[in-house]
Amino acid sequence: MADHGAAWTVSEMASAKALNFHDEKSLALLRDKHPHGLYAIQLFGAEPESMAKAILFVREQGIRFDILDINMGCPAPKITGGGAGSRLLLDPPLCGQMVAAARKALGDDTPLTVKMRIGWDADHLTGVEVAKQLEANGADLIAVHGRTREQMYIPPIDTAAIAAIKQAVSVPVLANGDVTTADEALTLLEATGCDGVMIGRGALGDPWLFAQVRAALLGEERPPEPTLNQRMTALRDQIYEMCEEKGEWAAMPQARSQAMHYMKGLHGAAALRRYCSMLEHFSDVDTLIEAVYRLQ
Repeated sequence: MADHGAAWTVSEMASAKALNFHDEKSLALLRDKHPHGLYAIQLFGAEPESMAKAILFVREQGIRFDILDINMGCPAPKITGGGAGSRLLLDPPLCGQMVAAARKALGDDTPLTVKMRIGWDADHLTGVEVAKQLEANGADLIAVHGRTREQMYIPPIDTAAIAAIKQAVSVPVLANGDVTTADEALTLLEATGCDGVMIGRGALGDPWLFAQVRAALLGEERPPEPTLNQRMTALRDQIYEMCEEKGEWAAMPQARSQAMHYMKGLHGAAALRRYCSMLEHFSDVDTLIEAVYRLQ
């Protein structure tokens, strides 16, 4: 994503509490072994002191990062069950305390950002109140996913709720949700008045989306759509890096779903998805790519 125009990228989400116990697996989630531009690490937790201790530990371990992001948006039950992620939205003052603790541990030289949702459910649309707490306690930027936790990922997003949050604070706000094209990014910015967009699921299998959005935002000519060869090269490179990072045994099961995203819009996509589901070794990726060329 960084190589294709994303302003910055974010690590996998790691538990502040696990880092307090010096958990190596959590630490590994934050390591950026092959730097590609500005890089944020993302932590989740529900206790201010635990968040501060985690940040200090990460710094002591020499983890390189340009931005620290706190997740207050994850809807997964295993995260919210512990009071973290979007569960924090039920307690705006606690959200502020989490940011204050993180800011103190970070110092003033590192940007501190927060990802959040518009609320917990329709009866608890706390987004504006939470955003004000975040700003007041030291957040430099807020990214807002335009759904409640109850809605999970069910369309559509609530652009009016994002706009209300943008209007309530003076720090930059990014709009998030359902951006899969450059035109959708422009439409979302127009509807919300936000300063930029954050893209997640829409870029899976399509890292070129960032270059398209970047050109659209700058009013420049948009780059051409990637060729089939470029798509397959990116797929192969991504899975190769996954294997290099995690080892083939751990990487290939994850590579199956990643590969499926690259099959979007191709002839014989159903047959190709079956190939994807059977990836076991890195050599199987070349077999998949051969099938792609054969079916086009």
